[in-house]
Amino acid sequence: MLSFNQKIVTYSPAYTLVPTYECFNRCSYCNFRVEPGSHPWMTLAEAENILLPLKNQNVCEILILSGEVHPLSSRREAWFGLIYDLCALALSMGFLPHTNAGPLSFAEMQKLKNVNVSMGLMLEQLTPKLLNTVHRHAPSKLPQLRLQQLQWAGELQIPFTTGLLLGIGETEDDWWETLAAISDLHHRYQHIQEVILQPHSPGSQQIFDAEAFNPLQLPEVIAKAREILPADITIQIPPNLIKDEGWLLACLDAGARDLGGISPKDEVNPDYPHLQEQRLREILQPAGWELRPRLPVYNQFNSWLVEELAATVRNR
Repeated sequence: MLSFNQKIVTYSPAYTLVPTYECFNRCSYCNFRVEPGSHPWMTLAEAENILLPLKNQNVCEILILSGEVHPLSSRREAWFGLIYDLCALALSMGFLPHTNAGPLSFAEMQKLKNVNVSMGLMLEQLTPKLLNTVHRHAPSKLPQLRLQQLQWAGELQIPFTTGLLLGIGETEDDWWETLAAISDLHHRYQHIQEVILQPHSPGSQQIFDAEAFNPLQLPEVIAKAREILPADITIQIPPNLIKDEGWLLACLDAGARDLGGISPKDEVNPDYPHLQEQRLREILQPAGWELRPRLPVYNQFNSWLVEELAATVRNR
């Protein structure tokens, strides 16, 4: 664990595989989903063709990021099987998988623990009022359903990333309530690696008619989050969604210490290209910040990993 006073910021050299963009939710701010049945799913052969050249490109993390198939759908088993097989493939090739595929059953999470060094799910906001607005047609955005995932991750000893989406109709009090809920669960299970503070950034596909979250407000949110969250939870911000370099530095000064997975494309926010490593160094170094790569599992969680995962981590 790095000292908070050290001017070090981390990132994960990553690549994102998308098993499917189809999703039964219709969040009005989404720039990712397609209608179920309208887009072919990724095959293992396609994934292998993508992963092979990455072995020589310093990529460590393979993020399995998927749209959601309804839990009662006849395709759910095949969908989950594809996610599991993609993780197993990435692991067999020496990569470290991290899955974020929406709410999963306890049994599904238990199985994925064997092929993932960490997993994630954004809480977004716990306020139920968003079920009447941006989440009106998004059944899996029930706050208690998503909070349950964090509890199960703790019970299963899965290193976990979660976070807030800022600027989708919530209030400041909603932010603090959501952060406090994360803090409470972490105190019980000690399993939250990172909390992402993601500002809403309008994209070309969404129907949600709202301005981008004010980036000038983000350092204040980070500072308050740093007060609420335990010190061993890292605050992560996505640098491609903070256009002003000065305010990116202000976010670090306020307490953010991680920039997330840096890959060729931000699948969730495709209108906002990732800043690549060299560009980030050009921004950070003049201000005295050192950019360091990291694994998608933090060292303090290595004892939770099954042996095959632990061995792969040791070889990185």
